[in-house]
Amino acid sequence: MTDDISRELYDQRLEKLQALNDAGVPPFEYTEYRRTHLSQEIIDNYAELENKTVKIAGRIMSRRGQGKVSFIHIQDRAGKIQGFFRFDDLGEELYGRLKFVDVGDIVGVEGYVFTTKTGEISIHVAKFEVLSKSLRPLPEKWHGLKDVETRYRRRYVDLIVNPEVRETFMIRSKAIKVIRDLLDTRGFLEVETPMMQAIPGGAAARPFITHHNALDMDLYLRIAPELYLKRLIVGGMEKVYEINRNFRNEGMSTKHNPEFTMIEVYEAYANYEDMMRLTEDIFAAVALATRGSLQISYNGEVIDLSTPWKRITLFDSLAEYGGIDTSKLFEFESAAEVCREKGVHVDSRATLSTLVNNLFEEFVEKRLMQPTFITDFPTAISPLAKRKREDPELTERFEIFMCGREMGNAFSELNDPIDQRGRFEEQLKEKDAGNDEAHPFDDDYIRALEHGMPPTGGLGIGIDRMIMLITDSPSIRDVILFPQMKPVKPGTEEDTE
Repeated sequence: MTDDISRELYDQRLEKLQALNDAGVPPFEYTEYRRTHLSQEIIDNYAELENKTVKIAGRIMSRRGQGKVSFIHIQDRAGKIQGFFRFDDLGEELYGRLKFVDVGDIVGVEGYVFTTKTGEISIHVAKFEVLSKSLRPLPEKWHGLKDVETRYRRRYVDLIVNPEVRETFMIRSKAIKVIRDLLDTRGFLEVETPMMQAIPGGAAARPFITHHNALDMDLYLRIAPELYLKRLIVGGMEKVYEINRNFRNEGMSTKHNPEFTMIEVYEAYANYEDMMRLTEDIFAAVALATRGSLQISYNGEVIDLSTPWKRITLFDSLAEYGGIDTSKLFEFESAAEVCREKGVHVDSRATLSTLVNNLFEEFVEKRLMQPTFITDFPTAISPLAKRKREDPELTERFEIFMCGREMGNAFSELNDPIDQRGRFEEQLKEKDAGNDEAHPFDDDYIRALEHGMPPTGGLGIGIDRMIMLITDSPSIRDVILFPQMKPVKPGTEEDTE
């Protein structure tokens, strides 16, 4: 606190805290308060609870009244309810403590349930306790885009004053439970794989690097759990999944956070067609459980999750939406020529993978609003996917798109160790050519495949982006409790609030 107003308010609340201590009721010494009900339970069950004694606890969100009557709204995790405080009921000493109580304080209240003259269900307070003193006032102007950065940085305040934010994260929790229940019911086993890895594999991404002092070796925060999960398939754990945190040392945007959550699923004796059906089932189950419908409104457009979803090959989508001659996308030079003709920048460090991806992002991705499977990616840009038998230049791979963004990725997993070794070697050439995101060579993973991995389907879905869809949230930071943020410059307005 460097501004005078904040210092003054802070000092005023410190004085009230001291007054409570002097009165022998120090608020921070309470270790528990046994509630009988939550606020919404009382409101929902008023007919049964009228005139019955209840105990609630929560944060004071507003207060009004003067003299010998006060009305205070108390908020808990379920909602808000009004407390009716009257001098004649509480007596001079207890009622007098209200002058040391502020909006933001946490209190415990006991009294009987009744309805005020204005028809509001309330608690007629017989006694109360101050359980925690708030030394900082809640912000008066917290809503709206003006304060969005501060809301993300100070999520604890955001959750207090914006009920819709709490609702978003309750929906997130419910959605993850729905996914877990669906997979458990189908016989999948939830597992945990290392978050620190000697070789960062399973995706094309730049990793975060850390150092293990005792072993004197660099380790990497995982960019994906894929290769470890497939090792489990080799080991006979035929149906596994992990709801995992991944870390990618990349830029931030409304679609990207360097720390994010995915669900990855692997099933032996299945292929990418099975993963398509599983994808549809997962999204449907989450939508029905959280929204009660397969039609979800996002950014003013209705997204229809009814099955079957549209399927179109990568090259057909480029031809349909971009008018691109896709026969030129199998070699770097011809693909670079296509990019230049279409006005798409060709970076000096570009690879065939980045060229095809840039064309797709420019001409196709933003037009895929309804759920769509983009299938059959080139082998050269799919180092972990199985080749199509009828066309070995393509793979049995799909990516999930809706709302103009990617939501997930899946393959029929490559289980040929000789082919996998060759693909890794090609990735090493790309890395030597300057592609920092090329897949590293993982010799132990090759060794695992040499023991024999059954035909396997694998699927990864971005949990954060799924929650963006079902909560109609425009930014990934809206659905991550504590998103990564740029540091605040000392002395700025945000630093002194």
